[in-house]
Amino acid sequence: MNHLPSSRTTIALAIASLCTFGQISIAFAQQEQTESEKLEAAKKKSEEATAPKSVVESRRRAMQNNTVNTKLEKNDGKETQNVNQLQKVTVNGNKQSDLDLRRNSIAGKIVVGREELDRDGDFTVGEILKRLPGVTTGGRPGRGGDVRMRGMGGGYTQILVNGERPPRGFSMESLSPDQVERIEVMRGPVAEFSTQAIAGTINIILREEFHPKDIDVKLALGLEQGRVAPNLSVTYPGQIGDFNYVFSGSVFRNGQRDYSNALRVEQSDDGIIQLVQDQIDQTKRQSTGIHLTPRLSYKLENGDNLTVQPFLMSSRSQSNSHSQISQTPELLDPITLRAPVALANSQSHSDSTMMRLNANYQHRFEDTSKLTLRAGVSSGRADSDSLRTQFAKNGEQLNLISDVNNTRDTGLSFGGKYTTPIGDKQNLAAGWDMERSQREQKRVSLDNGKPQFTESGDNLEASTRRLAAYIQTEIDLSTQWSGYAGIRWEGIQTHSSKANYVVDNSTSVISPIVHAVYRIPDFGKDQIRMSLTNSYRAPALNDVIAVPAISPLNGPTRPDRSGNPDLKPELSRGIDIAYEHYLKSAGIMSVNLFVKEIDDLIRRRTELVKTGNDYRWLNSPINIGRAIAKGVELEAKFQLQEFFPQVPAIDVRTNYSRFWSSVDDVKGPNNRLDQQPSQTANFGLDYRVSGLPLTLGGNWNWTPAYVNQISDTQLLSIGIKRQVDVYALWKFSPNFKIRLAANNLQANDYLSGNSLTINNVNYLQNNRSRTFTVFNLRLELKI
Repeated sequence: MNHLPSSRTTIALAIASLCTFGQISIAFAQQEQTESEKLEAAKKKSEEATAPKSVVESRRRAMQNNTVNTKLEKNDGKETQNVNQLQKVTVNGNKQSDLDLRRNSIAGKIVVGREELDRDGDFTVGEILKRLPGVTTGGRPGRGGDVRMRGMGGGYTQILVNGERPPRGFSMESLSPDQVERIEVMRGPVAEFSTQAIAGTINIILREEFHPKDIDVKLALGLEQGRVAPNLSVTYPGQIGDFNYVFSGSVFRNGQRDYSNALRVEQSDDGIIQLVQDQIDQTKRQSTGIHLTPRLSYKLENGDNLTVQPFLMSSRSQSNSHSQISQTPELLDPITLRAPVALANSQSHSDSTMMRLNANYQHRFEDTSKLTLRAGVSSGRADSDSLRTQFAKNGEQLNLISDVNNTRDTGLSFGGKYTTPIGDKQNLAAGWDMERSQREQKRVSLDNGKPQFTESGDNLEASTRRLAAYIQTEIDLSTQWSGYAGIRWEGIQTHSSKANYVVDNSTSVISPIVHAVYRIPDFGKDQIRMSLTNSYRAPALNDVIAVPAISPLNGPTRPDRSGNPDLKPELSRGIDIAYEHYLKSAGIMSVNLFVKEIDDLIRRRTELVKTGNDYRWLNSPINIGRAIAKGVELEAKFQLQEFFPQVPAIDVRTNYSRFWSSVDDVKGPNNRLDQQPSQTANFGLDYRVSGLPLTLGGNWNWTPAYVNQISDTQLLSIGIKRQVDVYALWKFSPNFKIRLAANNLQANDYLSGNSLTINNVNYLQNNRSRTFTVFNLRLELKI
């Protein structure tokens, strides 16, 4: 498949689908009015007997509940008679399992609930996500990194918190799993959320539902290289009349030590080695932090609900590093004319606080329609400073490099959604989102008291305004077919200014989306999913603002990084087809195929530029053209006894993903999307020991080595990643558990490389970083 349907074709298809769905629903409504009550009851009875009850209940619940916080509401007896049928279904329904939520969603998604979040005793949400189909994490094991769906790095995966974009400074690696209720991994976009999701969306739902009597306490002690990392998490729920509250928070302290080695070689095209440089780095790091995620909810007399959820993340860290550098031959730096650096000592401190307050108001109308209003305000502060002293081989101090960065972020958001049923088989929803964020930054970078770049010390102001409107519909066309159609318009305006320039960047995108589900007759719960979607990737603020990040040892393989105010968003069209086979014992086997076409691809290029009176190597982003990405994702989760009844109680969870991609404007053979591996796999087991309250389990995660051709002159390489995690859980009682986990048992070195050819000289750099096993002992109490 070389080309996907054009945007105009897809828009026409989405509009036609919306109109068709409306016409079908009107026909259904007219038919129901003319039929007798007896025939209507017989038809509904036949449908519910053919389709799984959970599907029918899910569609009706969707008329009254939003897609983020699906809750079952009890009938208070005040509803009018014409909605009694819907209320009865809701009253009698039970809370859906993770697999039920996944199956009943028209848009494909994976739901990770509390049991899976707790299972392996992970410290961070990123460690959990890496075990899911098609999800990988950047960087070395145990040190975090960006989360990537379908192997796509560089911002292709959208991260949401409670269905909204998190404020700047949010990091999934700093969020404790104890603060999370569930995670929804959506492979395709929906109009309700931003369509900045070329690879997919990860929606983190913070703690929300607790039985009033349960006070949840978790005390964890981590151990890495003999350093103890304590973590305390407490969740305290309660209810006073119609007022419900959940106070949830955690505090932590962590200490780490890192070792890395970098070998840099400069070689001419005729094979003559011009430079060999070997650098050994050692870093000690201490960090502390606190997370607070309370939730307050009040039900008004008329049945309306008001929910307020503050969110606070605060952390502080300090580090010391020591670098030894040997170089042959010991020539003067061609730019600075200084002797080569042989020794460097660095100290750095950082302090960041991010706060957000969200409010949600829900009003139900007598015809079961619902209006939801959302508002949020956020504030963030990040202060950092570093001091690096560099020495020559003879002990002479060459230079003193200081960097002070102060950043302030503020944000406001407001949105709404109106949902109404059309008959008993269709929902129609329309809504809007408005968001404004403001950043003020001052950075002073000095080298022996002189500015390292022209704008050093200037105040930077940047703002982003985002407006969006959407309409979407869901409909059960028959007992076998369900469909979704939506269209979203989103506009983004970015403004930045410094002392000597002002940059404005405006873009708007229209994204039509169609999803469909076909439940196969006489095949149990099996179903086929199909999606035709449009999505995009907007340039990150730092990619637009031209403020450089300074590299202390500037060079072709260690360049400064800067932005580009002329960047355009990447536009993508995609097709997904999936088959899901649901087992009798809460298991699933699935295969998912996808193809993505991306226009105006963003890539980073390295070049030598003049800054002030000196020249420095600079890496900045540009739009380069078109790319194609495709892949297959396989998944299986099942109880082994379903196939072999005589074996022990073992649960199997495994997945494998294979990816292909190509960038038109870059020569092959490895002209893949940036940071996309060719494949990834997971295999895990959970064994419940017979006669003992003991569960043993583990997971093997594998991503092979791969090479990316970034440009015709630059090549990046990443070494193989193999990670083995194991755990043991002893249940003294339902309210008292002890969990022992070990992550990254193999502790293999993490390898990466960078090759750049400029002016007939090859600049090569190979990096090797150590990784470590982390042990975690956790006490879990429910009081």
